[in-house]
Amino acid sequence: MNNIYLVEDDDNIRKLVCYALTREGYNAVGFALPGEFYAEYKNKKADLILLDIMLPEEDGLTILKKIRADDEFIPIIMLTAKDSEFDKVTGLDMGADDYIAKPFGMTELVSRIRAVLRRTRLMSAVSKNYTVGGLELDMEKHIVRVDGKEVNLSFKEYSILEILLEAEGKAVTREELFVKVWGEYYGESRTLDVHMKNLRTKLGNAGKYIQTIKNVGYRLSGDENE
Repeated sequence: MNNIYLVEDDDNIRKLVCYALTREGYNAVGFALPGEFYAEYKNKKADLILLDIMLPEEDGLTILKKIRADDEFIPIIMLTAKDSEFDKVTGLDMGADDYIAKPFGMTELVSRIRAVLRRTRLMSAVSKNYTVGGLELDMEKHIVRVDGKEVNLSFKEYSILEILLEAEGKAVTREELFVKVWGEYYGESRTLDVHMKNLRTKLGNAGKYIQTIKNVGYRLSGDENE
């Protein structure tokens, strides 16, 4: 049974979501205040976190940043009344796995949760390793190395790199990357550009293997001259 933590100060929404998730077979625990969440999170990690943005004590984006500093792989879905492109891009750029705006239906929320958990399980189950030049990716251990030195990537940066490596030199469209990594197509959003820039920077010398295919997307090839 997956443990899901919900940080939401609206009592009605918190109770409704926890009730709905419990009926779907999840162990859902709700927190009205960030302080209450932190106390439980330190004792027992969740399998997924639902995080509202507008909260007392501390906003959800700040909480997201703190969680990502502690755990880069735990799935996080943002819940918020805000529905602007800026808020969506900001949350995703900071490491959220998905974003759902209020008001939302329970069926949609459960579907999003299942999709995020499914992607996480699939990544954990695969054990194939990839090597391109000085770049190595160990899928079983979720470790990336460049010239033998371990590189620290965020969950989404790792996901992007894994998808490009699995394509084995073939081009991967922007739409495909959005759908596989974020579970939704965000059109002209700069979210992917920001993640790709950060990924190339962190990979150092191996960043040159990631090639931009104009008006299409990206591919990863050991031949930088292609």
